[in-house]
Amino acid sequence: MLFGFTTAWASAQSAPTFISLGPAEAALYKPDSGPAPHVALVVIHRTADFMRHPACTQLAQRGFLMLCVNTRFTNNEELVRFEDLALDVKAAITFLRKQPGITKVLLFGHSGGGPTVSFYQAVAENGIGYCTNPKRLVKCTDALANLPPADGIVFADSHPGNPVNVLRGLNPAVLDEHDPPDAGFDPALDPFDPKNGYNPSGVSHYSADFQRRYFAAQSKRMNGIIDRSLAKLQAMKNGTYGFPDDDIIVIPRGGNPGSGPGAAAGLFMLDPSIAGVMSTVRPEKLLRNDGSIVRQVVHSVYVPDPNLKALHYTFDNGTKILSIRSFLSANAVRSTNALDGIDDCSSNNSTTCAVQSIAVPELFAAMGAHYFVRDVEHEYDVAASKDKDYIVIEGSTHFFTPCTACETTPGQYANVMKNLMDYIRDWIDKRY
Repeated sequence: MLFGFTTAWASAQSAPTFISLGPAEAALYKPDSGPAPHVALVVIHRTADFMRHPACTQLAQRGFLMLCVNTRFTNNEELVRFEDLALDVKAAITFLRKQPGITKVLLFGHSGGGPTVSFYQAVAENGIGYCTNPKRLVKCTDALANLPPADGIVFADSHPGNPVNVLRGLNPAVLDEHDPPDAGFDPALDPFDPKNGYNPSGVSHYSADFQRRYFAAQSKRMNGIIDRSLAKLQAMKNGTYGFPDDDIIVIPRGGNPGSGPGAAAGLFMLDPSIAGVMSTVRPEKLLRNDGSIVRQVVHSVYVPDPNLKALHYTFDNGTKILSIRSFLSANAVRSTNALDGIDDCSSNNSTTCAVQSIAVPELFAAMGAHYFVRDVEHEYDVAASKDKDYIVIEGSTHFFTPCTACETTPGQYANVMKNLMDYIRDWIDKRY
């Protein structure tokens, strides 16, 4: 889930050259001084404006050529065809391969950029058989044949896939998708009811029984939306539906990806103690604020958002409005429970699935003040690459900024951006 990129990072832009990549657009950042770069990186997301992403200037300052891309679906989640994003990545790689002196091209996947670049690389390395697998809710076409592979991937707080975020953000207390959201509502599954463990004044605590029922009910709700969407799509193909091509789908109490994580009903966002989300399962490398690296079990210092309930119940922030095709392509995944019963490979929009089919070197960096710490570790665990690395950046928010709400002393996490970018530089320099 992602928001605020343009506003938060506009000041980071220096003097890029703007490039047309067909339906996509990009900004090319070059080092201001020093030797000519031989390594280039593509920075890209699914829908966010990434032409002003901090990696563009930060890594250009560290000697790399950076192509920061806005896809054909920027700021348009409603019409995303996830599989088509590979064509924008292809255009970016093709452009960079032609630049003088460039010998290696890497992909940079931050947040939703992770599933975007990992899907591309999995298809590039394995062919379209990867994305036409019968398990996929949506299959790719021959347009993705013969994609030029990248030479490596940097994952920066890459989530497991937008469909997993959507699944975990659904409020399962909603019982009837066709009525106003509270017309059919199960109070026994309401995450914002103090009787179920909600604390309006601080950190909530949900019982193991409530968690079990909640995660199972989230999957039930998602699977139901998928089944109805597939039935409508089949009716379109049969010529028995009101529209021949697509239709709108409204998901109340589902969170709005444009408004950020505060609008979703992810249980762990209210109760960070829930196992399997906020902590690594074993000792891992933690990059401390002073630049030192220690190895320990890492617990995210994420602080629950006190505005979550209010945002969740609004239309603007708490409702998803998609098309049927964009839902199935970029927002849907099969599961039996929303915590650890997810069929990742039912969707092409899945970092977790894709890394199992990628051989190039991969760096997995998790932000230590966000809630993808275990997800990124799991991506690292299942990655097929023989050259892979995992590290957590202490005190960093999802946006590579210090988590001031997490501090016990002022400036405790002041160096998160520098530490992350220096580590990425050193990782790349060692291999390329």
